[in-house]
Amino acid sequence: MTRKPDELASAVEQNAGGKALPPLDQWNPGLLGDMDLLITRDGSWLFEGKPIGREAIVRLFSTILRKEQDGAYYLVTPVEKWRIAVEDTPLLAHSAEATGEGDSQVISVTTNMGETLEIGPDHPLEVGAYPDSEEPRPVVAVRHGVEARLVTNAFYQLAEFVEEQTVNGETVLGVFSHGKFWKIGQGG
Repeated sequence: MTRKPDELASAVEQNAGGKALPPLDQWNPGLLGDMDLLITRDGSWLFEGKPIGREAIVRLFSTILRKEQDGAYYLVTPVEKWRIAVEDTPLLAHSAEATGEGDSQVISVTTNMGETLEIGPDHPLEVGAYPDSEEPRPVVAVRHGVEARLVTNAFYQLAEFVEEQTVNGETVLGVFSHGKFWKIGQGG
């Protein structure tokens, strides 16, 4: 048996107590099974192979999503937990902008759910690579193990703030945000 998105959304809204972000760290129900929900690499949320038509449901689901130690993604309510499939990252970051300069600069990214995250201790930036192509894979931690991948345009915007620094005797490229230098690549 699987739950329909509208039914699950209604249950979450009843239990969230009107808070912007549900207390996901306090909810630990048992697994009820797999939901036929896939988040594609391009950020589409598909239920039974069809796009979820209501953006409000997708936004709500993004607040009850967590990645657990087994590497799987789950939609979690106080009484239900459903495993879902994610092709890459569940969220995307579509823009990057900076305020301030130098090591006092703060870089913010905005996700496809409309959430603005400041790169820093709460939302660290990590630039890895896809193993099959070595294509850069820049991600920002959102919460509960969930990441937002910077789309190409946002990565280019981030590149506008790149500086070269020497770290442990090695020249690297990166950006400053919240007083920390976030490495994004090797220097030349």
